[in-house]
Amino acid sequence: MTDSHRPHRVAIAVAPNGGRRTKADHPAIPLTPGELARTAAECLEAGAAMIHIHVRRDDGRHLLDADAYRRAIDAIRAAAGDRLVIQITTEALGLYAPAEQIAVLKAVRPEAASLALRELAPDEAAETAFAEALDWMRRENVFPQIILYDPMEAARLAAMIRRGLVPWPDIPVLYVLGRYTVSQTSQPVDLLPFLAPDAPRFSHWSACAFGPREAACVATAALLGGHVRVGFENNLHLPDGAPARSNADLVAIAARSAQDLGFGTCDAAGLRAGLASSLQCP
Repeated sequence: MTDSHRPHRVAIAVAPNGGRRTKADHPAIPLTPGELARTAAECLEAGAAMIHIHVRRDDGRHLLDADAYRRAIDAIRAAAGDRLVIQITTEALGLYAPAEQIAVLKAVRPEAASLALRELAPDEAAETAFAEALDWMRRENVFPQIILYDPMEAARLAAMIRRGLVPWPDIPVLYVLGRYTVSQTSQPVDLLPFLAPDAPRFSHWSACAFGPREAACVATAALLGGHVRVGFENNLHLPDGAPARSNADLVAIAARSAQDLGFGTCDAAGLRAGLASSLQCP
């Protein structure tokens, strides 16, 4: 874990849409490549270093599709150049099998991708395919981020590293504080079990949270040495409970918080360097 007593530059990722919410939830949810590109440009100016994207079907449903990802990535690159790390999701939302998730990952060959341990390696029988996907990411220089929903998953991932199933001695992770449920409101204390004295340590970790306490949760993550993810995927509200106007509002709050705490934020180049360094830890 990063030394929480030594100021570090916090990387802010924005998760602007997710796979569930639609315009009915908020009119500024970006669903099309053009909307994602505009959101990316706004969030870049607000302080984001990464954008975590989902793509959708014409009817708004969650989609894993290589061509749809390429269109979204091309639009974001046209708007933001290389000033944002573009991370795709492999999330299934109950619609895709692990083999389909991995096939889309390989077809897109993105700069970065998130992978939920519980989806892609739900049991020991699935571990070999998961390990092969990670090895492919290593060979193709695709930055991984493993999504962890509870400390038991973190312990399992650490055991997989020790067993040689992960082709790096360390790997970036995202701690999810809560679940995708109606009215879920995460609290800063939800982060503590992931950082307990007997919990495994990952050198590059981030946290995301649900509901209007998102800002307090990610500020806690920054104070404890982590990086942060904010956005409409998990939260539509400002800290006072009022609706946020845009994803950029939530990014700006996280950036101001990091600066006020004396940490500051890093840009995409700094994030790329940090991710690469974490994957080369001795």
